[in-house]
Amino acid sequence: MLRAFLAAGTATLALSVASPATAQEGSAQDASGPMLSAPEIAFTEWTLDNGLRVIALPDTGTGTVTTSLWYDVGSKNDPDKRSGFAHLFEHILSRKTENMPYNMIYGLTADVGGTRNASTGSDRTNYYEQVPAAYLETMLWTHRERMALAVVDQDVFDKEREVVKEELRQRVLAPPYGRFQRFVIPENGYDVLPQRRPGIGSIEDLDSATLDDARAFYEAYYGPDTATLIVAGNFEIGNLRALVDRYFADIPRRRNPVDVTIDAREPERTGPRTVNATAPTVPLPLVGTIWKLPGETHPDMAALEVMDAIMARGDNSRMHKALVRSGKAVDASHFASTSEEGGVLAQFAVINPQADMEEVRTILVAERDRMRSEPVTAEELREAKNEIIASALRRRETANGRAFELGESLMTTGDPLHADKRLAAIAGITVEDVQRVAQKYYDPSTRTDITYTRGEDDPSAYANPVPMPTFVTLPPATGTIRMVKPDDERMDPPGPGASPAVAAPQIAETTLSNGVRVVAARTGEVPIATMTLVLPGGSKTDRRDKAGVAQMAAALADKGTATMTAGAIAARLESLGASLSAGAGPDGTVFSLTAPTANIAAAGMVMADVVRNALYPQDELERERKRAIDGLQVDLKDPGSLANYVLRVAMYGDAPYGSQPGGTSESLAAITAQDLVDHRTTYWQPSGARIVISGGIASGDATELARDLFGDWDPAVPEPLIEAVPAGEPQPVRTIVIDLPEAGQAAVVASVRAPARSDAGYFPLQLANSVLGGGSSGRLFEEIRTKRSLSYGAYSGFADRADASLLSASAQTKNETADEVAKIFLDEFARLGSDPLSEDLLAKRRLFLSGGYSRALETSAGFNGIVAGLLQQGLAPAEAMQYAARLDAVDPAAANAAAAEFVDPARATIVIVGDARQFLDGVRAIRPDVEVIMADELDLSSAALTQTPAAGE
Repeated sequence: MLRAFLAAGTATLALSVASPATAQEGSAQDASGPMLSAPEIAFTEWTLDNGLRVIALPDTGTGTVTTSLWYDVGSKNDPDKRSGFAHLFEHILSRKTENMPYNMIYGLTADVGGTRNASTGSDRTNYYEQVPAAYLETMLWTHRERMALAVVDQDVFDKEREVVKEELRQRVLAPPYGRFQRFVIPENGYDVLPQRRPGIGSIEDLDSATLDDARAFYEAYYGPDTATLIVAGNFEIGNLRALVDRYFADIPRRRNPVDVTIDAREPERTGPRTVNATAPTVPLPLVGTIWKLPGETHPDMAALEVMDAIMARGDNSRMHKALVRSGKAVDASHFASTSEEGGVLAQFAVINPQADMEEVRTILVAERDRMRSEPVTAEELREAKNEIIASALRRRETANGRAFELGESLMTTGDPLHADKRLAAIAGITVEDVQRVAQKYYDPSTRTDITYTRGEDDPSAYANPVPMPTFVTLPPATGTIRMVKPDDERMDPPGPGASPAVAAPQIAETTLSNGVRVVAARTGEVPIATMTLVLPGGSKTDRRDKAGVAQMAAALADKGTATMTAGAIAARLESLGASLSAGAGPDGTVFSLTAPTANIAAAGMVMADVVRNALYPQDELERERKRAIDGLQVDLKDPGSLANYVLRVAMYGDAPYGSQPGGTSESLAAITAQDLVDHRTTYWQPSGARIVISGGIASGDATELARDLFGDWDPAVPEPLIEAVPAGEPQPVRTIVIDLPEAGQAAVVASVRAPARSDAGYFPLQLANSVLGGGSSGRLFEEIRTKRSLSYGAYSGFADRADASLLSASAQTKNETADEVAKIFLDEFARLGSDPLSEDLLAKRRLFLSGGYSRALETSAGFNGIVAGLLQQGLAPAEAMQYAARLDAVDPAAANAAAAEFVDPARATIVIVGDARQFLDGVRAIRPDVEVIMADELDLSSAALTQTPAAGE
């Protein structure tokens, strides 16, 4: 989808298999599939006298509980000339209360094996935690603290405002299409609604905000009468009722209440408009159109969602075939984005550099005209419905997922049943309904045409001619500023309750007669399953001059077999509600199929055909090669993506792991169809294949399914030899600056070599690293974000690999502080290796790591991902259940030794990508021997990184 392409700058190759591409329509028989349905979300609801709404979703199948507090206030409630304020306040409220010092909330969740976060949308702000079920009361206590006893003072206000500004730079100014998404669309999608303002705000509005604004916002909007508490997971409902009464019943309603209702509604546009926006780092031009939509509860929304799916969901969609498969566009998108009061219907394409903008615009118009003038087919209608319902099934696989689907729907509509009503309405949509909404909303007279191209950052170029309305002004705060109580006066949070007993999934292993190993486990009761095929032949097998072969072989495998065209493959999978993805990592290739259990066998037949018989037609190769190269151009304009490309080469040099998995422009151009066939024939063999199946399917049934699909698979060639030491020898330490003069932010990475997954040092270093950069309670986050507000986040970690991995610290910051962040990285590396780690600290970090691991195991895709990784590293699937025990076996001496051995700042290579003139002198003060390379002179296929002398040498 275009939104993912624009936001992440991810190479198109990585997106191309998520929904298989089409060459032609499959037959009606091929594309047919049974209509799907999703189990309803079961819940219990009650309301306290003070207005707090409570929704409970018990689930004894999980060992966790999610507590989420949803406030009926979002960015649409930002005060006048204070865009981004609801989001800023979300940051503020997470920080301090009378009984919780700054960021204590991080420790209360991470140190017990949980996770927490908060988010702001147009219609709501939510604060949530997922923790082991024993800590339900602890989390409810924290929500009481933030609702009733929050500390909103100058210290927290100043720090969080700087953090939000860094988040804006990272998410809006640094990505090539960030301004388009966050600024251009809302400015032109609305005239009078407050959604016209960017939810993340602007640097100017954030700078003009004051502490008094924050205090007024708290009193006006935050109280039990604007809140809904949603609790999902393993708990007893009678106990939950008692705890809710204990912690929330005595909280009074808001002190200075302001109505959260937005009465305004968008007027109809009476004539078309054209907007030509520009930004300095746009690699490929974009063209499209937007229209206004009504609010989420409007009766037309179900038909609009189905129309949206027909237009652009999956590679069997109309826009993909008309624009991407024709080679006119790199990517194309269509979406209906709504809120309570109104929304935007959008249709866009990122243009192939060799294509003509007017031609692409004409195709976009033709596709919506066809939708208006011709009824969609029954097959298209069924496929769209199944795709939408299958997506809901994936969300509902866990209690946490069900809670969030219910919460989002409730906040936008006021109805906790709306999530289920939405699916029922979609199931009832007819061909006539789709054509009716197309005729109504694709009105040429109400459209706004938009282009987005390279040029100056000039907001006046895309300014809405309608004057910005005046929005709400809040009454001044009347309460006093609270303070964190002294240590001896603070109330301690309640401790854990009893831990429920939850059975771990039982793993069954079988080896088929042809050598294929099968791993099966029932991991849930929701009728959805995931089948993952793990194969050797990752990017470490690529020749450097043809880097990207392994990835392209996986990504293009669904583009045709001896019996099915690409179009038939896409139509069949999408009609079944199935999602097929494929990719090559350093150590192997993974195909993963998720589908409703009723359709997993039928979808599995398609996957088996793709893996065993992919043909790689030349026209498909040429098209996807071009998309991959164009996607790479997007990445090379994004500081974070580019820094990771450079780091891989700097740390591994010419060794196999140093190859770019997605290739370079030169290597992609050199790949032939025969290269892909040879790769498949050589590495995708039954003797090296491993199949993992989990979800709402019995282990015995899963094993038989694997046997039916792959039991007759015969090897075509002998099993290949694969490089035993793909990491090669350690490379020289380097300090590399990639000069990207127009970068909106700088990306900073510091990296050292780390042990392989099977190495004895793996778990000791994993534990030590969690102290350094594990989540928001790690030292890097504390030093860079919490203390100095230099970045939206700073973390460190290392990947599981069969040979030596890389431990890397990373952050993005404004250009002028890149040198400061680099120095903090080196200082913290030194501290980790020299200051002893205590058992008390490591005990908390063990829970942090094992908690995240356990949460991943709760979904079929997460379970399969973990087991697939173990298989690629040569480990047994049973290791998936031993993670916590392995961490428990690491004592402080081992963790300290690993930190001292591996995390040495003298061994750290530093890569910084950004506007070098703003930080280069500071970097040279830290490390005088700096290599400066212009971004447009990079050679990512060479250990030298450039074929010309580096600037400044």
